[in-house]
Amino acid sequence: MSHAKFDRSRLWLKPLSERVHDIDRSVFIRPASPRIPFMHPALPQIAQAIVAAGKNHRSIMFCCGAHVLRRGNGPLLIDLMERGLLTHLALNGAGAIHDFELAMIGQTCESVPRYVRSGEFGLWTDTGRFNEASAVAAKLDIGLGEAIGKMINEEKFPHRDTSVLAAAQRLGVPATVHVAFGQDIVHEHPNFDAAATGIATYNDFLVYTDSIMGLEGGVFLNAGSAVMGPEVYLKALTMARNVAHQTGQVIAHFTTAVFDLLPLGEETGKEAPKSDPRYYFRPYKTILVRTVADGGVSHYVQGDHNQTIPALYDQIIQRIS
Repeated sequence: MSHAKFDRSRLWLKPLSERVHDIDRSVFIRPASPRIPFMHPALPQIAQAIVAAGKNHRSIMFCCGAHVLRRGNGPLLIDLMERGLLTHLALNGAGAIHDFELAMIGQTCESVPRYVRSGEFGLWTDTGRFNEASAVAAKLDIGLGEAIGKMINEEKFPHRDTSVLAAAQRLGVPATVHVAFGQDIVHEHPNFDAAATGIATYNDFLVYTDSIMGLEGGVFLNAGSAVMGPEVYLKALTMARNVAHQTGQVIAHFTTAVFDLLPLGEETGKEAPKSDPRYYFRPYKTILVRTVADGGVSHYVQGDHNQTIPALYDQIIQRIS
């Protein structure tokens, strides 16, 4: 039986200039910006591990949810890429869309309560250009993150200087976008090509897994991603270890860190029981416990991303200055 499908051609899209934006470029935290004071005993250890990994040419991977960028950390991530202290950036689809909009118009983020009520949420013509990058990625057999960065740079988006995807493409740093269909506003649009996007985001998964191959002696940091971050990491690490074990190598001695808002308590190196709600917070059991059980070290840093990421950045810079 063939079920009825929604006809996207019936949608009425509006220009992005008519949207009320919640965030603009004033949110950006730059290397010299004033800081909100934040201290955590794990930050010096994470920073030292990152510096050591950089010296030893090991993978330094930051997996970030959209709020990491919405809280203004893009310029700090770009600076770390330029210094060779962030060798792979992974984003979810929402993070990539925010980066795209900020590069294009210097603004992003809309009120869900306001625009879902009127049936306008996400339906902005300019943002739909994001889907054009998927077609390019599929045609060139590259990842979605690289294709978006390429588009921002080649079309000279006016605010490309603070785009993490543009910086990664310019610097040759892998920046991958891990998409789940139906989760992002661009999937509403009539020009969304599921096949092209599937190829592009799967290419990114394979690029990501190749970076995981270099994680021995490296660092994996998951900031603000409760599902995509730990789940993609888990599968990629399994694939990388499968290949490494065939040649007698190991990927076990590395540092992981989770930066998030939830209080997890003091003992984050031991898995919570299934009767404990914390068990179902994937970054806890996957990143902090299970995947470092054979020789790794893990840390949990609780706090707002506009405080925790700048504080880590400052600790890193102190150790290379």
